[in-house]
Amino acid sequence: MKKDIRLLISESLKDSLKGLGLFAEVKEELYLDTPQDLRFGDISSNVAMKLASVLKKSPRQVATEILEKLKPHLDKPGLKEYIKDVKIEGAGFINFFLSDHYFYEQLEFILGKGEIAFEASIGKGLAVLIEFVSANPTGSLSVAHARQAAVGDILANIMDYSGYKVTREYYLNDEGNQINILGKSVLLRMKELVGEKIDFPGDHYQGDYIYEIAKAAKEKNIKQEEMGDFAGNYILDIIKKELDDFGVKFHVWYSQKTLREKGKIEAAFALLKKKGFIYNDDGALWFKSTAFGDDKDRVVIKSDSSYTYLAPDIAYHQDKYKRGFKILINLWGPDHHGYINRLKAAVAALGQDPDSLHILIVQLATIFRSGKPVQMSTRRGQYITLQEVLDEVGKDASRYFFIMRKISSHLDFDLEVAKKQTPENPVYYVQYAHARIWSILRNSEVKLNKGADLSLLKEKEELNLIKKILQFSYILNVCLKTQDPYMLTVYLQELSETFHKFYDSHRVLTDDAKLTQARLCLIEGVRILIATGLDLLGVSTPEKM
Repeated sequence: MKKDIRLLISESLKDSLKGLGLFAEVKEELYLDTPQDLRFGDISSNVAMKLASVLKKSPRQVATEILEKLKPHLDKPGLKEYIKDVKIEGAGFINFFLSDHYFYEQLEFILGKGEIAFEASIGKGLAVLIEFVSANPTGSLSVAHARQAAVGDILANIMDYSGYKVTREYYLNDEGNQINILGKSVLLRMKELVGEKIDFPGDHYQGDYIYEIAKAAKEKNIKQEEMGDFAGNYILDIIKKELDDFGVKFHVWYSQKTLREKGKIEAAFALLKKKGFIYNDDGALWFKSTAFGDDKDRVVIKSDSSYTYLAPDIAYHQDKYKRGFKILINLWGPDHHGYINRLKAAVAALGQDPDSLHILIVQLATIFRSGKPVQMSTRRGQYITLQEVLDEVGKDASRYFFIMRKISSHLDFDLEVAKKQTPENPVYYVQYAHARIWSILRNSEVKLNKGADLSLLKEKEELNLIKKILQFSYILNVCLKTQDPYMLTVYLQELSETFHKFYDSHRVLTDDAKLTQARLCLIEGVRILIATGLDLLGVSTPEKM
């Protein structure tokens, strides 16, 4: 943005706190919020309430002291012309009211820059690896994997837009017990296909897709010892197509088998042994994870010489750092919650900062059809796949719906709502706002003039719309801070609703040519922001609906 008013206010607050000798008492970064009710200003700070208990004063008294120290800063160029008023309200909030001039200037900047207007350099080119989905190639992707795919891909888009250098990676567990069971499952179905009567084990993969793989393996005369690899690669091709249809593309497909064959697991263990963090007990090798805060030490190589899940993970994460990544983000399902501490311990033992590893737990999703949840069981093949969701509701609705709740919350995905071509469908509602604006701009006899007099926009609904447009940067910062793209869908809903309220209250095409020009600029600003948001979501921006 042309003027990062939040940064200017934040820096002024910091200087004021330093002047009062209080800055050291603010344990976390100064956080400026956006009041839900515009009557309480455009930007708000609760720093006085954070300091009240430390100073043993009321929040309003602390806020008054801060504001007195802040006033000289507000008279400086860069703030004086943009801040109309500052008030202490409620329990002790310091609320900032911005001038109309600020809003006009920012809207003019957006009109000039288009969809890159809010691009930021927050990331400063920092190399980030986001590893997500990483489902074993033993079946099509489930909706749980689909939700992780949507979250990971959209978070990567937001980080890219914000100046990080992001790599998307899929970790492929292409060896071990699950692949062996998959191969045996296919082999047994092959025997069935030639008329043999078999007793199919309950812990094997039982979906119809196993028959399809068995038919393909039979046609190609795949050997028994190659069956697991063949089946895994067959399913991997299916997974890649599902993700491609979903709009998710990975830069790297990282093979666990290759990790082992290149000796990277042994190299990681050699380093940990040298540091004294690997020991032998009862024929098994243990990682001394309690030295780094874990509740107990962990086995990495069993007494039968087979690896636990932790063994290749340690080597894999060491390799991530060796490749130069400064921030690692892993998206996991809720069944991996207890695994976090041991992996952070491993990162610390390898000599890396455990805080550079961010593990995001993405809660499960339930698909509803006709008001009833669809039951799921991976082994038995009784689950709805990502491809089925895509075939039924399309990519746009699928991506949008999968991030409509915080990742920490369970998600209910209603297929019937996702198919509706009405405002009840959130993605339709947002896309319709974009298409409606295109229609107005296309059909207007008065053509868009980005140099129009924006000061003619004085109605409450007009100013509210500009204010909502300018919240975009704040929303992206929230997404980065929480590492959750959910708020972007909330913002797009609110922006679309604010636009529709304006449109229902005021004509865009008026008898006053200058006012028409200004309002065309206003709705073009809305269109730019909706298009930018939908692009980050990987959702299309239709011009007609």
